[in-house]
Amino acid sequence: MRVLVVTAVPVERDAVTRAFGGTPETVALPGTELHRLGAFDVLAGGAGPAAAAAATAFALASVSAPYGLVVSAGIGGAFTPLTPLGSLVVASDIVAADLGADTPDGFLPVTALGFGRDRFTAPPTLVREVAAATGAAAGPVLTVSTVTGTAERAGALLAAHPGALAEAMEGFGVAEAAARAEVPVTELRAVSNAVGPRDRDAWRIGDALAALTDAFGKIAPVLEGWNRHDH
Repeated sequence: MRVLVVTAVPVERDAVTRAFGGTPETVALPGTELHRLGAFDVLAGGAGPAAAAAATAFALASVSAPYGLVVSAGIGGAFTPLTPLGSLVVASDIVAADLGADTPDGFLPVTALGFGRDRFTAPPTLVREVAAATGAAAGPVLTVSTVTGTAERAGALLAAHPGALAEAMEGFGVAEAAARAEVPVTELRAVSNAVGPRDRDAWRIGDALAALTDAFGKIAPVLEGWNRHDH
């Protein structure tokens, strides 16, 4: 089964491709390129949900061999002590946390406005298998367009989305494109920082990228061999 892995930036793409060994074949796409190794195509689609959705849609439409699975992957921030720096989170749900409307009574998600959807649920069997292979925590991962930088904002997100484990900027965009192509999707994040007051000195990006490489080395056979009819 061919798997499309979508990251935000080249350093994340390269961390994923290192897990597969060898020198990737490059395939040109509008505005970017795929790195192909065996059954895996890895793409740096850009930061944020819009860029991620556009790049994923182009890849899904441009590659002749159909994909059986799409994975949003990269580094991200964590909400809880259960997901310390350098650990892994696999999304049970991919949630658009700031897509909606601000009102005097608080935030209303897009679904409450009667438009579209604000979450995608990953295949439960795949989530369990990825978590078992990597030791990742499984739970909701929030997609935001603005990285959280205050304790107040972190608290508001957790109040609106109890149980959320992490935030990143691309998962929902990737999921939206995958869903329209009727391809299952999941999200895997390596924790580089805590969600809350912005402190770049406390971030551990190198450790998170190393964890991402290690994770894909462990889950490559899980992803390639997963049967979408099990979800």
